[in-house]
Parts: sequence; structure tokens; C-alpha cells
Amino acid sequence: MQLGLHVCSFNYEGAPDSTGQTLARIAQTAEAAGISSLTVMDHLFQIGMIGPHEDPMLEAYTTLGYLAGVTSDIRLGTMVTAAVYRPPGLLIKAVSTLDVLSGGRAFLGIGAAWNEQESVALGLPFPPVAERFERLEEVLQIAKQLWSTEDGPFEGEHYHLGATVNSPQALQKPHPPILIGGGGERKTLRLVAKYADACNLFAGGEEQHKLDVLREHCQREGRDYDSITKTTMLDFDTSDPDALLGQLRALHELGFTVAYGILKRYDDLAAIQALAPIAAEVARW
Repeated sequence: MQLGLHVCSFNYEGAPDSTGQTLARIAQTAEAAGISSLTVMDHLFQIGMIGPHEDPMLEAYTTLGYLAGVTSDIRLGTMVTAAVYRPPGLLIKAVSTLDVLSGGRAFLGIGAAWNEQESVALGLPFPPVAERFERLEEVLQIAKQLWSTEDGPFEGEHYHLGATVNSPQALQKPHPPILIGGGGERKTLRLVAKYADACNLFAGGEEQHKLDVLREHCQREGRDYDSITKTTMLDFDTSDPDALLGQLRALHELGFTVAYGILKRYDDLAAIQALAPIAAEVARW
């Protein structure tokens, strides 16, 4: 099993003047502790479950590009990109660029989008939920085409690309991994079975049921269930490492192989350093 770090707060001491240096130290400390992946949210406002919407929030792909330059091994992605916030060609170009500049460490984390508040406030597209899922599926199709040798047009219901040219191509082959976040049983998990290399489910007590639903979708889609990486997200309380290891063990036994952690404060580097022995232990599972 591997540990990831989900950085969802930028309310650091001395911010914003200190934000760049602090964020670099966070990523470098995580990398040194054996954390395999680092993700950021694709939001423009802070979300209510973390803090007030006026709290600092960084744009995701600018942040990931910066982190690529200050790290060497840790994998980088969003948890997760709102499919409707950017035109698909621009989005896949951004992920491809991140993959090239990071030496093949990018992945595309994506979902249908849910934050109407920031969308309305900043003038971002936010169609009805059914259309958001239709657009998500087309974005996934466009990603597959842009990350292939096919450079012809794409004609969907919502998106029309005249030529799917992508140069330079991403370094990872056949493409950077695609992770779909969310546990919606009828739409989201079906898209995981059809298009994704990985899924992400919150650790909230329904993990086994969600995985059973995913398995059923895989059977209908003719997809190998075991070929999909199962990832989850939970709070990392490093003050009680035995309890955290117990949580991780239970999740691993369900089939999860990557656990992304949320910390109370990210600029508390000691809390990240405390993950090192835990990362070493779970890597043996």
C-alpha cells in the first residue's frame, strides 16, 4: 500500500508572501517521508468542509507545475478536476505538459464538478447535473483520443474538436493514469469501469458496498475489476499512529492500495515527517 498527501489548505503562517516556499517545503518533506503522490483540489474558493470560502485557494495546474519544479519523484495530480471548468483540449494539454515537465509524474484526476457557488461567482460553466456527466464522459473520450496516435476531429454532443493534435505527447504510455473521483453508483462508478485507471472513494463506511457496485459495472463493461487502482481519502491523525495503521490495514484488506491523507495543518512539517514510518510499514503490505 502507498500513502498520498492531499493538500487542501493554503492558510499558512505568513501567507501569501510565504505560500510558495511553504508549499515547496511541504512537498519536499512529503517526498522524503516516502509519500507516493501529492494532490490538490481543483477549486477557486475554499470549500465549506475545510474552511470559509474567503480562505486562500490556489489554482490547481499552476500549483502542480510549481510543485513539479521543486520535487523529483512524487506523483502529481488533482483530486479532482472539475470537467466543465476548462475546455477539454486545454485540460489535456495542461496534464500532458505537467507530465513532460515532471518527467512522467502526472495523472488526471477528474469528476463532474459540484461547486455551484464558485462557478457562479467567477463565471465558470456549471450546467445541470445530467449535462455535467455527459460532458465528463466526452472529456474522458477526448483524453483517450488526444493521448493516442489518432489526431483527427472529435465530434460529440457538447464538444467539437477540429484536430486532436497533442505535441509533445505525455511521457507515460499509453497515457497518464486517469482517476475518477466520487462514489455515485449509477453514473460515476460506471464511468470508472469504462474509462478510468483508478477511482477515489472517501473512507466513510460504505467502501465495501461501493466496491461491489464498481465490480458489477466492470462485469457489464467487460472490464477487469482488478486492473483498476482503488484509492481512498481519510484524515491522517499522526498523533495516534497505531490507530491510523489500523484504519489503513482495514482499507487495504478491502482492496485499496493508495490512501490519501488530509492533515489539520500542512505547514506543520513534523506531522508530515511522522508519516515516514507509517509509509514504510504499509509499503510492506
